[in-house]
This record gives sequence, structure tokens and C-alpha cells, in this order.
Amino acid sequence: MRTVLRICGVPRSTYYYRLLHPEPQRPAGKGRPVPGFSYDQTGTQVTDGRIQTWLRRLVQGPNAAFGYRKLTVLLRRKHGLLINKKKVYRLCKSLNLLAPKREKMSVVPRKIANNRVVTGANQLWQMDIKYGYVTGQRRHFFLASIIDVFDRNIVAYYRGSTCRTPEILKTIQKAIEARKVGQREIPLILRTDNGPQFISKAFHAYCEQVGVEHERIPPRTPNKNAFIESFHSILERECYQRHCFESNEEAFAEVDRFVHYYNHDRIHGSLYDWPPTEYLRRVQTGMLSPKTLAL
Repeated sequence: MRTVLRICGVPRSTYYYRLLHPEPQRPAGKGRPVPGFSYDQTGTQVTDGRIQTWLRRLVQGPNAAFGYRKLTVLLRRKHGLLINKKKVYRLCKSLNLLAPKREKMSVVPRKIANNRVVTGANQLWQMDIKYGYVTGQRRHFFLASIIDVFDRNIVAYYRGSTCRTPEILKTIQKAIEARKVGQREIPLILRTDNGPQFISKAFHAYCEQVGVEHERIPPRTPNKNAFIESFHSILERECYQRHCFESNEEAFAEVDRFVHYYNHDRIHGSLYDWPPTEYLRRVQTGMLSPKTLAL
């Protein structure tokens, strides 16, 4: 031992003093101890165990894809909890409810033309077509959707085994009737990509007839149609990947359910955590200040 102490340069008196006077063990972690409860709006204590039960129930329904931040919003609204997202994260982690982090995509520098300022509903719509797959029939189906950039509502959509220009035109007409958009001084903008349905003579003639200004994004620039692309990404992740469709009827019914849920119930982070329909109602009644978008 003397040789070891000499090699390490530790005096013998220091070594033996530490043996006789060991430092007390500190508890793992730093900061104040976890209280094990939170308060609701009435000042009542709610135990972590009960909060965990609520979390389990929340993720068993249509909110299964939500992360801890949106679950925090639901706990506050449904149960009146005074709780922050950090604690919800800790409780979700203890229940193994956190989804694995998605890999970040590499950021590629690109120039975006910010030539539109959107201040209200029915100023700019985006439209695109997405595929779905019916496993039982081993074939794809089509979904054509129109989103209002301002309030993120899916104003109209079409799903079917084919998707040609006539179906696209009927979908636009459905959206115009749903939003009561007629001929006006400042025309509604409809933005699409360069799919064959959107560059046809019939499509161009129809837009002129109903007073809709059609604009197409440049090739290979889906970022200019970001809002409808985002919706289709959510649809893929929270609907398509969670079901194995055996028939077109089953697939169409699930798409109908999801679009209704998206418009009326699914909270949206960029809309003050309100669903699109509720956000638009609150803006129109003066309860919320509208968000101006430049794109």
C-alpha cells in the first residue's frame, strides 16, 4: 500500500483520514425531490399515479400519435391540471409512451419565393393527390385533398380507385360550395403541382369559368405546396400506417373518419393548439388574433 500511495503521490495521513472519515453519500440527481403530485385549477392535489392513468387513456384513443407536448395541452383542458410539459415528458417516459425520435432529414439550402401574404380564409388553397394501398386487393387507391392554408381545414377531398380530371373538378366544386366562394374582385388562389390532371385544358377552362386563379409550383419544389404535403404526411403516419385495409370500402371509411378527426378534433401546434375548425370559428368571432402567413 505504501508503494501505491507513493506512486500516486497521496500522503499516508490523507489516505487514512479518508478511511476514518468517509464523505456522506449524496442522493442521485440534483435539485429538489420529486413531489409525486400536481395541482388542478381548484388547488386539489392530483397524484402522479392518477395522471399516469389519464395519460394511458389518452393514448389509447385517436390521440395515440401525440407527443408529450400535445398530451400536456389535453391534460390541462380535459382535467384542469396545472402541469408543465417537462413533467408530462417524465411521466410518459416512465410509462414508455414516448415514440422513438424521427431521424432529422438533411437540410438542403433552397430559395423560396415569398410572393403570397395570407391574412384570412379562402385566399389560398393547396391541392395534391396521394396514394393509399388496399392490402386485401393488392392495389392502390387515390386521395385528392384541398387544404385552406390559413386555417388548415381540409375543405374538400375525393377518394376513389381512379383519379382523373373530372373527379378533380368535382372536388374543387365541392370545396367552392362548402366555403360559399363565388366570383369576387380578388380571386381565390388554387396552388397545385404539375400532375397531368392539373395541366389539362379542361382544368384550365374550369378555373377560368369559376373565377379561381390557378398557379403551379415549379418542378421538384414540393416545399411550395408545404401545407397539403404536411397533411398527407400526417395522414400517412397516423392513418395509413396504423391500418391494414382489406377493401376499398374499409379504406374509404377510415379516410372519412380521419379527415373529420383532423378538421374537428386534432389540435394543431401552429393554430394556438386548436383544431382547424375551432381555430377558424374563434378567429371569425374575434376570440383569437389571426396569424398572417407569408409564403
